[in-house]
Amino acid sequence: MKSRLITYRRIIHTGMVNFMRNLSLAIAAIAVMVVTLTIVLFSMITNATFTNTIAQITNKIDISVFIKDGTTPEQSKQLVEDLENLPNVKQVTYLSKADALEAYKTQNAGNEQLLTAINETSNPLPATIRVKPIDLNKIQDIKSFLGTPKVIVLQSDEASYSGDRKEAIDKITHATNVLRQIGIVTVIVFTIICALIIFNTIQMAIFNRRDEITTMRLLGANTTYIRGPFVVESIIYGILAAVLSVLIVNAAFLASSTALEASSLGLLDINYASTYFGAHFWQLLVIQLMLGIIIGAVSSIIATHRYLKFKTK
Repeated sequence: MKSRLITYRRIIHTGMVNFMRNLSLAIAAIAVMVVTLTIVLFSMITNATFTNTIAQITNKIDISVFIKDGTTPEQSKQLVEDLENLPNVKQVTYLSKADALEAYKTQNAGNEQLLTAINETSNPLPATIRVKPIDLNKIQDIKSFLGTPKVIVLQSDEASYSGDRKEAIDKITHATNVLRQIGIVTVIVFTIICALIIFNTIQMAIFNRRDEITTMRLLGANTTYIRGPFVVESIIYGILAAVLSVLIVNAAFLASSTALEASSLGLLDINYASTYFGAHFWQLLVIQLMLGIIIGAVSSIIATHRYLKFKTK
């Protein structure tokens, strides 16, 4: 056990020394890994931000069902229960005529003429049932129920629905899907480029140390001992790239919130994105470190498996 620890310590130490020796060769690999991990990080933050935006808008959308004045309390209660039992209904709120009037006054608190006019007449507003859907893409199920004859006879007017907000959600959802697809393709492309650059870096390192590696072979060193420092070297690439990517994104948010004084960038809510980044900083940093280490280690293992076979024989 003690000998293994000594071996691992030597491998790590040799890898760190080799990293310092080949720093000029490592810059290209680190740079591409920084770009790759930055894209990954930005994609995660963007996806979380769009999801939050969709949730906020969805929470403000409801269907208003206007009840005839002659409808009995039992009929209204039964309609509320039927709506609550629909699978795509999140919440159902019943407003009596008096409640509907108070809500109307609150919404138009700044319009004195309108408030004066409505106070001079008897309450013209019907009782209202507000229905919040779970999934806007399945809202047709609710509309179909409201269009049944037994429900139509209880309504004073056609149910009201805010289509503009649904259009906004559809646009954000489409943008999220497009950006997610672009992000996945971009990450794959840069990961492949990053792996190829690591291959070349390892190949150059093996070529520069071919005499040293041959000597190690002659002295009986196994493949793991020879390969270990190269893997450690690549892992250092990944760690540095992960830290740099997080610092770059952090600097970008600082610039947007101070120099640009921006609260949003198109569909992207900069304030929420910045808050999300700050609240999940350590989790995101750990994810970046894991991705950087995995990309570096796997690329290095594949490269050394390929090149050590014929470079040391």
